[in-house]
Amino acid sequence: MNTRILCALLLPIGLASLLAAQDMGAMGVASPAKSKFVNMPGVPPCMTVAVLHGDPSKGPSTLLLKFKPGCSVPWHWHTAAENLVLASGAGTAQMKDGQPMAMKAGDYLYLAAKGIHRFTANTAVYLYDMPDGAFDIHYVDAAGNEIPPDKALAAQVKVHPAAGPTTTH
Repeated sequence: MNTRILCALLLPIGLASLLAAQDMGAMGVASPAKSKFVNMPGVPPCMTVAVLHGDPSKGPSTLLLKFKPGCSVPWHWHTAAENLVLASGAGTAQMKDGQPMAMKAGDYLYLAAKGIHRFTANTAVYLYDMPDGAFDIHYVDAAGNEIPPDKALAAQVKVHPAAGPTTTH
């Protein structure tokens, strides 16, 4: 079976399993310490996700992403635009054909729908992600052509503080 099709089928299942993680009702407070983080198909295993509000498989939601130090999400895009707030730690975000941008706790990042980007956690990171539509992820190669998640995740991007972003195989 085509890996992209398999990922498209598994992503909603993975997101649905996250939905039971937190029931905030009409009003509630969510903290990283009390959130249930799970691995999601099609994303690096060094990144876990907790759904704080909404149903990411159907529309706008609030997700809390937890990254281990050095964890990298390779070049990709999403159908929905994203609003991101780095809650703790430090990372590097980069748009395709753009310069790497250092991020620290408190920084906000807006990513337009279908904008190709990548992110690397330089330290342990908590990152709030608020997509304005259903969450999906589409990986691309250096030429911008869509590739299967397993191929994208096999060549992780790591940021070395002195040298900047490099690709390892």
